[in-house]
Amino acid sequence: MAATRPNIPSQNPNSHAFKPLKPISISQSLLKFPSLESSNKIRRQCINSRCEITSFEFDKPKNWSDPVRIIQPFSPISNSMAAASASSMDSPTKNVKRVCLFYCDDTKALAERVAAESDAIELRSINWRTFDDGFPNLFIPNAQGIRGQHVAFLASFSSPGVIFEQLSVIYALPKLFISSFTLVLPFFPTGTSERMEDEGDVATAFTLARILSNIPISRGGPTSLVTFDIHALQISVAFPDDGAWKRFHTQLQHFPTIVCAKVREGDKRIVRIKEGDPAGRHVVIVDDLVQSGGTLIECQRVLAAHGATKISAYVTHGIFPNRSWERFEYDNGGNPDNGLTYFWITDSCPITVRAVKNKPPFEVLSLAGSIAATLQI
Repeated sequence: MAATRPNIPSQNPNSHAFKPLKPISISQSLLKFPSLESSNKIRRQCINSRCEITSFEFDKPKNWSDPVRIIQPFSPISNSMAAASASSMDSPTKNVKRVCLFYCDDTKALAERVAAESDAIELRSINWRTFDDGFPNLFIPNAQGIRGQHVAFLASFSSPGVIFEQLSVIYALPKLFISSFTLVLPFFPTGTSERMEDEGDVATAFTLARILSNIPISRGGPTSLVTFDIHALQISVAFPDDGAWKRFHTQLQHFPTIVCAKVREGDKRIVRIKEGDPAGRHVVIVDDLVQSGGTLIECQRVLAAHGATKISAYVTHGIFPNRSWERFEYDNGGNPDNGLTYFWITDSCPITVRAVKNKPPFEVLSLAGSIAATLQI
């Protein structure tokens, strides 16, 4: 997408940034995922007798109905929402949903930012200990103190090695006679592994979805799952191919757009501009996640070769395995051939946030405000 430099506030008053994408709140977590297809359609069946969702497409959220629904973005909170929230906090006649927020080691910093957004959110810690053989030895201090309370857990499945200990806590909390349980998993890590094309392929996204589908029910009912920008919701502003253009161009008609095409010539992956002109523009490439970053770098190079004056990127989830973030250079004052002017990511992947802190072109946009507001629903 070719566009003038976006006038969107960020944490840095001297720079511009994109708002984080919409959180998805799945209020009925007891969902079965019998198949996850390469067409990005996910068929789901609810085991609760109150509903049966046979199929839906992620790129058509307007067709979703309760108990699976889209929660509107809260970052930044609108003036009316902020006023209503302030009024409810000040007036003793208003009921404020108080939430006990637990967290893992990786999400401690994000949890503290979430709690700072609202006096109604109280941080609670967990003793993450291990036995001599390395298996988890976990303890929830003052477990009786959360009886009858609304409870949430801020998770980070940053590697397979930390998933088991967190799942143990996630399965334990709803059984402590709490009023409700919300699991906040900003990044759904297996979202890229839902496609089964050859016999023998294992869909790990299906496996994780099935595990989360079986979280015990609390006193208030099934668990709510809050995640951000599942990979099947892939959104690009600088469209990488025709499929992305077909899905999303109607949502972005207010921007001049560029459609790119990815082609392979032998062992090489080449990105070409199929439609649009980046000349003289600040071009922003937007995607849901980045790993090695090869496609983004190829996009940057071809856009620079066609006259873009500045090139930036935004991804919701900066995964960057094996420190691949080091591949992205700073343009050093408007030299798009050299690198990016800005690379915005959210703090959904805490390990990456620590690695790129204060390293241009990276700027981190926090999901804290959005998570805090979602916990009040």
